[in-house]
Amino acid sequence: MAYRVGVDVGGTFTDMMLLDEDTGKFWRVKTPSTPHDPSEAVLTAITRICEQAGVDQKNIAQMMHGTTVATNVILEGKGARVGLVTTEGFKQILHLARSQTPGPLAGWIIMIKPDPPASLADTAEVHERMSARGEVVRELDEAHAEAAIRSLVESGIESLTISLINSFANPAHERTLKAIAKRLAPTLPVTISADVLPEFREYERTLTAAMNAYVRPKVEHYLANLEQQLEQREINARVNILRSDAGLMTLKTAEENPVYAILSGPSGGVAGALQVALRAGYPNILTLDMGGTSTDVSLCRGEPSIARETRLGYFPVKVPSVDVHSVGAGGGSIAHVPELTRALRVGPQSAGAVPGPASYGRGGAEPTVTDANVVCGYLPPKLLGGEMSLDVEAAKRSVQKIADAMGLDLYDAAEGILKIVNENMFGALRLVSVQRGFDPREFALMAFGGAGPLHGNALAALMGAYPVIIPPAPGLLCAMGDLSANFRDEFARTYIRTVDMIDREELTGILRDLGEEAKAMLSAESIPADRQDVQYSLDLRYYLQGYEIPISVQPDEVMNNGIGTLVERFHQTHDRLYGFQLDSPVEVVNVRAVGIGRVSTVELPEGAASGADASAAHTGTQQIYRNGEWREAGLYDRALLKPGNVIEGPAIITELDSTTVVLPNHTATVDTYFNLLINPMK
Repeated sequence: MAYRVGVDVGGTFTDMMLLDEDTGKFWRVKTPSTPHDPSEAVLTAITRICEQAGVDQKNIAQMMHGTTVATNVILEGKGARVGLVTTEGFKQILHLARSQTPGPLAGWIIMIKPDPPASLADTAEVHERMSARGEVVRELDEAHAEAAIRSLVESGIESLTISLINSFANPAHERTLKAIAKRLAPTLPVTISADVLPEFREYERTLTAAMNAYVRPKVEHYLANLEQQLEQREINARVNILRSDAGLMTLKTAEENPVYAILSGPSGGVAGALQVALRAGYPNILTLDMGGTSTDVSLCRGEPSIARETRLGYFPVKVPSVDVHSVGAGGGSIAHVPELTRALRVGPQSAGAVPGPASYGRGGAEPTVTDANVVCGYLPPKLLGGEMSLDVEAAKRSVQKIADAMGLDLYDAAEGILKIVNENMFGALRLVSVQRGFDPREFALMAFGGAGPLHGNALAALMGAYPVIIPPAPGLLCAMGDLSANFRDEFARTYIRTVDMIDREELTGILRDLGEEAKAMLSAESIPADRQDVQYSLDLRYYLQGYEIPISVQPDEVMNNGIGTLVERFHQTHDRLYGFQLDSPVEVVNVRAVGIGRVSTVELPEGAASGADASAAHTGTQQIYRNGEWREAGLYDRALLKPGNVIEGPAIITELDSTTVVLPNHTATVDTYFNLLINPMK
């Protein structure tokens, strides 16, 4: 029998799902993360889930792994010392950047500009030059280049980036330099920009390649350690890493290009949420993935929204990723009252997995969102199916600090913490919807993660986004998304032409060539032809505009109809995003093909509808504090609910990995697929 596991390593918990590919049966576990070595929690989860399923670990054939290692390296500033080799005259490329500073008007005065991943001292120039059309303007001086690289190696760099001007058009000189570097230092990780981002814009290409070099040693170490630990247990599973665009890549690709996985964790949640939502009949969703450290939100219209660029801290990293916005609002987010303003703040600092919220009883003493939920009665004193007990008195002591600082009653202080964190998440949801031209009232809200179901109903009330969908095992949805992810890779070529100058045969040929590269990648991954898809797009912009918009296309469409209809689609998309169109020429800047290899998805359970009576799942009552008064809420065991059951709020629905709150004047209905659908009472 063959088994597949999906694992998502979060800041607080590590989630795992095990799938029997023959029967479709699955098991799931949740275990505390181990930030000092994430592989420890992964191996612990494997042991627990195999014991639970009665499965020999040796029978695990494949592991799909969503990881935050690359993300954390960047956010914590703990990456490698990076050397950079660039074309003579462009030594300051990372420091000049785009010469933009954040607002207000005097932002350039107060801005503290972070150091780029490669310092000037660790940057070397070489004698060479390519034209924008890929023609050699100046031959590479290999002797001079070898001396420059040797100097960097001897200075103690830990990783090397090679990014030459116009290498997107012709990477020959970059490849020669890489060969020289590997000859001088065989074990030194070397990244060339043409492999990471073969597109124009020198700063973005250089920065993305340098970021890849910055995170590469630690990611390589983690993946090699994980692989070694699996081998020691005689688990010969094929390990695939989840990309930021919710696709899978091989372990070798992840080790060489870890920058593709900087948003690996959040993308798994979006993939899992969309799978559940489409099955339930809701293609348009807002996702709310609230974990212990942060909350990730996204907007989907039948498929994940893919952004061409993401921002980690100050730096714009140009890799394809699910368009996710993150805020420091999680169950472990710490509430505090700054001395200067005396105004309540929540996050972005988090208690994390160690020591965790005060109510976890592991030494934490700072007031967190989880502690506020405990004080207000929204969280019962038992979690993880009774495996974990919450210390209510410790939660009260921690929140009392906020009450004393604000001059409030304990319970009003706790409710204030919850209202602040809800507003933080509300702002993130508005950013991905209202500020991009979408009405949230036309979307369902998919709330998941360990803490998402606690806050989903409150956020839907703020947004007007109904129903709130709480999937089965919401705390493990990211792991399910990893388990159901498809193989994916992008192939791109810069092609700058105004539309009136385009040769349709030439453009069609480029699209088809890129498509063949995508198919070759999928075949190399042993993906059968009937499970291979290739999606094509063109990046369009107004002539000489600074930013482009991807527009979907098919090679035959270009060949038969030209690109007139694509230009019209571009105008419409630009109008929706920015509120206007220009009477200006349109140009193509990049041509792209995305290869997708479909894997078998998790078949979630389905049941026949029964009556509305949910009394069989009723386990008691609990007092909750809301809007300054105590209310009696019904307690329900989700494992005992059946399709068709209806629960009137206020109510608290508990399960192994999460707790759902149904507010007063709302109902929760169990649908055919065991989702909870929360709507206002009519």
